Amino acid sequence: MRRLGIFAGLTVAVLIGLAIGMAISWTQPAEAQRAVRWKMASAFGSKLPHLGTSALRFTDNVKVASGGSLELKFFEPGALVPALECFDAVSKGSVESCWTTPGYHTGKYPALSFFTTVPFGPAIGEFMAWKWFGGGNQLRDEIYAKHGLIAFDSFAIGPETSGWFRKEVKNVGELKGMKMRFFGLGAQVVQKLGVSTQLLAAADIYPALERGVIDATEFSMPTMDIALGFHQIAKFNYFPGWHQQSSVSELLINRAEWNKLSEAHKRLIQVALGDSVMHTYAETEAKQFAAMQEMREKHKVLVKRWSDEDLKTFEKAWLDVLAEQSAKDPLFKKVADHYLAYRKNYAIWGESQELKATYQK
Repeated sequence: MRRLGIFAGLTVAVLIGLAIGMAISWTQPAEAQRAVRWKMASAFGSKLPHLGTSALRFTDNVKVASGGSLELKFFEPGALVPALECFDAVSKGSVESCWTTPGYHTGKYPALSFFTTVPFGPAIGEFMAWKWFGGGNQLRDEIYAKHGLIAFDSFAIGPETSGWFRKEVKNVGELKGMKMRFFGLGAQVVQKLGVSTQLLAAADIYPALERGVIDATEFSMPTMDIALGFHQIAKFNYFPGWHQQSSVSELLINRAEWNKLSEAHKRLIQVALGDSVMHTYAETEAKQFAAMQEMREKHKVLVKRWSDEDLKTFEKAWLDVLAEQSAKDPLFKKVADHYLAYRKNYAIWGESQELKATYQK
């Protein structure tokens, strides 16, 4: 219940907002509602559950609600821009927008990882509270403004799996020497444990597993991982997703193009994205248990859980990464300190609401 607290009433607000957006689009002067056609590159394929399908739903909502006066045309990864290279393309104006994640821009600014997911981080309610109302997204916007960019959260998902492995890993000590696809700050954590990591786009992971370029991978949730075929090669799937307890992605926009939009079109994009955040989060939570049953029963995947000792080892490595990155990168430290201070304050509320009793199953 705590995880959805921040979204209480959001669905009603979204419906009202979309209705207002449609009304505005029909009543604004013709000049204000000039037809706008944007290219929207994507880091995620249109058939990838949740991550890609949410993009199509968003663009359809915008087109319909605007009466056709605003259209963001979806382009598959690589059609206009390589999946991991939206930052420069949108900054330069090669495309007006991109359906992507801050985690794909961390080669430029490691601190951007905080705006998508954080190891041992909060559930979605607390995370969005920091981003939307606690000043988190303002820090992100300060970074993007330097490059002529603006962004809005585009979708959210719940906890991910911890990884797919070809062979059973009996403890974290056995990770040493492995080659693994890994995302975000979690990659730096497993590097501390002797793992060699690569960041690969979704479509590149299966071929890398198949050819033995990597020994293991994490990507996302059972619905998506099954669609990508990881179970065909790696039969051991580990939980919990300590590295991504909640994740949020973004619509990255060229700021000059954004500024050209009418106020009605700007509001419509923001309202449609608010709907997308909640819709995608609820969708991912609704579909994972059936996907896990399919993994176990049809694909004979062995679902494993890290021991408490293993999780403590991961957490210690995360705290080491946090300290080291903060010591050498002032921007990383600024964002980390802000995030940690918010979590400390949130605990006054969050811990008082935590149910510690054993549930009846």
